[in-house]
Amino acid sequence: MSFPGAAVANDGQKTDGKGASPGLTVVGPEFETVGNVEASDAVITVRNSNVWYGETHALKNINLDIGRNEVVALIGPSGCGKSTFIRCLNRMNDTIESARVDGEFRLDGQDIYAKDMDVVLLRARVGMVFQKPNPFPKSIYENVAYGPRIHGLAGSRKELDDIVYGSLDKAGLLGEVKDRMDEPGTGLSGGQQQRLCIARAIAVNPEVILMDEPCSALDPIATARIEDLIDELREKYAIAIVTHSMQQAARVSQRTAYFHLGNLVEVGPTNKIFTNPSHKLTEDYVTGRFG
Repeated sequence: MSFPGAAVANDGQKTDGKGASPGLTVVGPEFETVGNVEASDAVITVRNSNVWYGETHALKNINLDIGRNEVVALIGPSGCGKSTFIRCLNRMNDTIESARVDGEFRLDGQDIYAKDMDVVLLRARVGMVFQKPNPFPKSIYENVAYGPRIHGLAGSRKELDDIVYGSLDKAGLLGEVKDRMDEPGTGLSGGQQQRLCIARAIAVNPEVILMDEPCSALDPIATARIEDLIDELREKYAIAIVTHSMQQAARVSQRTAYFHLGNLVEVGPTNKIFTNPSHKLTEDYVTGRFG
């Protein structure tokens, strides 16, 4: 689906064998996404967006919605723009001096990059869970209480307790740590630390949760716990997850978006992307021919 100002597709060309893999489709600088980029109840709306790191054009004319109560999996080879895309959604690229962003990024219709947007408040509304668990060097309780405290979400210790214990419960961690709340968060196992970081993110009542390869450093058992948790969290939040695991994308997401060389090649229902993709680049990637 195209939008005003969207580029025209330049796909369908085969490589000539000079510097590219035989049989793969060339993706030029002008490219139109295959599939419906819209969500029925969009929380995040991105239109005609581009990102540069210095002279490097990292994202090229991206259009994509993230809907309420859905998980969108972002897949593609390393360096294709997946993490850059989600970092734009809570303005984490602001911390990179060479980064330049244009186009529309909207949260419930509000311009994420408006001059009057409170970035601290934005990052509470759009939480981030990183590849490597990063609990604060504080107690388990204080890790979760930190956000509600600085945002003034609790008027009393009882209200703060309710938020902390409720968030840990939603993250599936309360039963394991309820008798250890004063112990350091850094003393938990890797999977527990990641769930603590998820509890910390949801404690400030976000609308969107962004996850950048949240299971890549975890063992299969911890990964399964996180995936079950993602499915439960979907009932309340809009979620975007970057993953290199095709199996994980198939298990946790309802829609999948395939990125390649800064372009959004194809987006659609997850089962279609993995069983009957429309674009040859998508097919080549999900069948393991490259990437």
